[in-house]
Amino acid sequence: MSGRRRRPDRTRHGRDRRAEVLMPEPGRERFTGDAPSAGVVGGGIAGLAAATALAERGVRVTLYERGESLGGRLAGWPVRLADGSGATMSRGFHAFFRQYYNLRGLLRRTDPGLTSLTPLPDYPLRHRDGMADGFARVPRTPPWSALGFVALSPAFGWRDLAAMNPREALPLLDVGVPEVYERFDGVSATDFLHRINFPEAAHHLAFEVFSRSFFADPRELSAAELLLMFHIYFLGSSEGLLFDVPREPFPQALWEPLGGYLRRLGAEVRTGTAVHRVGGPADGDLVVESDGAADRHQAVVLALDTDGLRHVVGGSEQLGDASWRNGIAALRTAPPFLVSRLWLDRPVREDRAGFLGTSGFDGLDNISVLDRWEGESARWAARTGGSVVELHAYAVQAGTGPEEVRRRMLDRLHEVYPETKSARVVDARHEWRADCPVFPVGGYHRRPAVRTPHPRVTLAGDLVRTGLPVALMERAATSGFLAANALLAGWGVRGQVLWTVPRAGRSRALRALAGRAARR
Repeated sequence: MSGRRRRPDRTRHGRDRRAEVLMPEPGRERFTGDAPSAGVVGGGIAGLAAATALAERGVRVTLYERGESLGGRLAGWPVRLADGSGATMSRGFHAFFRQYYNLRGLLRRTDPGLTSLTPLPDYPLRHRDGMADGFARVPRTPPWSALGFVALSPAFGWRDLAAMNPREALPLLDVGVPEVYERFDGVSATDFLHRINFPEAAHHLAFEVFSRSFFADPRELSAAELLLMFHIYFLGSSEGLLFDVPREPFPQALWEPLGGYLRRLGAEVRTGTAVHRVGGPADGDLVVESDGAADRHQAVVLALDTDGLRHVVGGSEQLGDASWRNGIAALRTAPPFLVSRLWLDRPVREDRAGFLGTSGFDGLDNISVLDRWEGESARWAARTGGSVVELHAYAVQAGTGPEEVRRRMLDRLHEVYPETKSARVVDARHEWRADCPVFPVGGYHRRPAVRTPHPRVTLAGDLVRTGLPVALMERAATSGFLAANALLAGWGVRGQVLWTVPRAGRSRALRALAGRAARR
């Protein structure tokens, strides 16, 4: 990736005039004639992005996915409910923020107008003490976004702003990658907020909700990730904090169309196929060993979750050097989380938000009323007179089992939305998982990068360092494109153009002030 910029086309990618475009290395448009083959291991967002970029340029792609469907941690699968209805279960709610330029660009391959996504009107937050907040009325463009938040938020007022430690808070205004990690990866998110004298009410109401979206306790989360989050979603971008959600379950809305697109490009998509080993010398073909097959490829993208990457690299003695392999083996996952989806026999009150972030409710992190936006759930609710509600609990404390978390979440649902207490649960499905990456204090430099010691093996996924201000699903999509671009550059083919929020603070004067504070 050359890092060259060009003027954004905001009609396709967003409203931020300062969004940056990163041009790939120069090269020919695509392969003609005999093209190399590439194996992409993992069919989540990162693998789909890598496979798409490679296949569009004529590479012969085989996509391996151990699950029965595409989507990775956003996959879905059919279930039969107790009332005989068919439904699609998944790991639940995900917010598609407008800053997710590269993910949205991937989805535009099959949905140019992004009609499969629908906006939610607000990002409401509620603490158990009764304090509530939201972002619908907050201006989107910095610095007015920060000033508007202070003016409108009950959790953060002008007195709180005046009481903050200005010297310690200045880094919020000049976040760059990797500099933010060099300065703040050794500090926890909680300690950083205390250092700048961030008001406790806002800490618990807003930024605990955000930090737990990384599936981490803020006491364990790197402050660098927190600062990056401030930059991406609030102080560095004018896209705002509102977001979109899919109109239908993930498979139907997103991944089945994209899988069909890859097949039309000539890619072979193998679901239900686990890869166990990748072998081959640096100067020869690579062999991908999967269930019942061994395929030769000229390059491989490993787009796996933490456990999957450890498994494949651990079984692939020829990949990488000892230091790199030991780093992969040392990766760990975030604490477990629980998703509970409930089909209720009566509706949730009409004025309830489709999504609500919660704090202080015994580990309940958010509530979604799926029938407010998802077509499948809405049709079930219309047919039965009921509702479909989803509860999330992130970063569950060690020693707490899923049954206890289920009980607590249901009790807290009844507290937050009292009308649900009298509802009968027609059916319930629960997902207890512990497979998300963790971004602990001091962990940045131990995370793997896109390039590996093997010149024709690259990594992708939300656990991978990209050198760009991206997070969560956007980090997955961006890393997938970067993994493909690295291979394409080696073949002299131009890769995918990437977008990002500004890679530095928006104000030159404030950046200079932050720089002087850092040098003191």
